[in-house]
Amino acid sequence: MTGLPDFPWDSLAGPTATAREHPDGVVDLSVGTPVDPVPDKIRAALAAVSDRAGYPTTHGTPELREAAVRALSRRFDVGGVAPKDVLPTIGSKELVAWLPTLLGTSPGSIVVIPELAYPTYEVGALLAAATVVRADGLTALGPQKPSIIWLNSPSNPTGRVLPVAHLRKVVTWARERGATVISDECYLSLGWDAEPVSVLHPSVNEGSTEGILSVHSLSKSSSLAGYRAGFVTGDPALVAGLLSVRKHAGMIVPRPVQEAMTVALSDDDHVNAQKNRYRARRDVLKAALTEAGFKIDHSEAGLYLWATRGEDAWQTVSWFADRGILVAPGTFYGPTGSQHVRVALTATDERVAAAAARLTA
Repeated sequence: MTGLPDFPWDSLAGPTATAREHPDGVVDLSVGTPVDPVPDKIRAALAAVSDRAGYPTTHGTPELREAAVRALSRRFDVGGVAPKDVLPTIGSKELVAWLPTLLGTSPGSIVVIPELAYPTYEVGALLAAATVVRADGLTALGPQKPSIIWLNSPSNPTGRVLPVAHLRKVVTWARERGATVISDECYLSLGWDAEPVSVLHPSVNEGSTEGILSVHSLSKSSSLAGYRAGFVTGDPALVAGLLSVRKHAGMIVPRPVQEAMTVALSDDDHVNAQKNRYRARRDVLKAALTEAGFKIDHSEAGLYLWATRGEDAWQTVSWFADRGILVAPGTFYGPTGSQHVRVALTATDERVAAAAARLTA
């Protein structure tokens, strides 16, 4: 399809080849894909309904939607969400890519994304023939009246956590102008030096989900990236509209995955255990990067370390590749990332230790 940017990770072919030449093997910290096993109880749930031959429901089972509501309450102190206002999705990426289109965004409408942003926000706007504006502050928008405003806290790639006051200001501003606020909260459970808050929390939305959608993923918290398991919730009218379109389009989460999601959302122990794994890896990598002369910006939450030593991002990528380590250049996420790299926490303990040893050698 014309008009779309090149897929960013295709440009890492050269550094990848260099990194693979390392005698102790490559350490891939360039992507946020889980490496830890799926918990046994979730795998058992997936298998338990593998003999169901009929079509699954687009809206998801009642048990799944109720489990999502309870998880939001337990994990993030979010109340007031009705099960009917939860819609399971085929992971979060396909939802992010198609949300502007599914919401009926008109060609030429303005979609606001963060200055440094997950690339699929831009792709989704382009698929809807919308105009993309990068802005972190409302004053930068001037008199413009956007159709959609994307928020992402904790941020991918920077790990930045937006304060409640900022979230609340954006929601209020958007409501006054009839814009929809979509908050990507896929990293909400991974707070390190700050505690992220959902836009569904009453401190942000004053007890109303009007004009708000919250996107969630089980890829990071439950290691279910391969299952394609996510959900969206928020404004009842917006969710109902999405459900209607997705029924027509056949955008349905497979029944075994729905069962696995229900179990994953009903259990917090495995989420906490996974968070502790990421915390330990973060501690090792952060110390090694600092010792190697890097400055870590933001990174108070999420799955990445946002690192710089004041040089061109691709020069830094090459420096890492020479040591058998793959990282992502900050330019993947926007022009202002030109002197940073994103270092993922998603490698095994052994590979993280190997990376740390190479960085500090």
